[in-house]
Amino acid sequence: MSKYPIIIFEGIEASGKTTNFKIAVNYLKKRRKSFIKLREPGGSIFSEKIRKLILNKKLNLNNKTDLLLFYAGRSENFEKIIKKNYKKKIILIDRFTDSTIAYQHYGMKIDLKVIKMLNKFIIGNFKVSS
Repeated sequence: MSKYPIIIFEGIEASGKTTNFKIAVNYLKKRRKSFIKLREPGGSIFSEKIRKLILNKKLNLNNKTDLLLFYAGRSENFEKIIKKNYKKKIILIDRFTDSTIAYQHYGMKIDLKVIKMLNKFIIGNFKVSS
């Protein structure tokens, strides 16, 4: 394992993602490890603004808009935070590409090919190993 891994917390609602995320953060803080934490939607300053749009039920966004907003936030996180800190700091992410497949493909019925194409467009060949 890399000295500075990317650790992604994925899972269904109420499966303990947030609890385990907080445990990991506290563990790293106690050991004075260099790390950053992100969440999706959210993360960067701009991505947090996107998060507010996505979570605002009054807007009643259509599924395509929802998907594209998620990817706009991921693009910001990837370009401004993840790439910059990769192999320099431990990166903790609360939800990432697997959640997009679960919610937008299986939940919202968006074509999986579109999701995979957008993943490739945003993160290129960047691979997060399981």
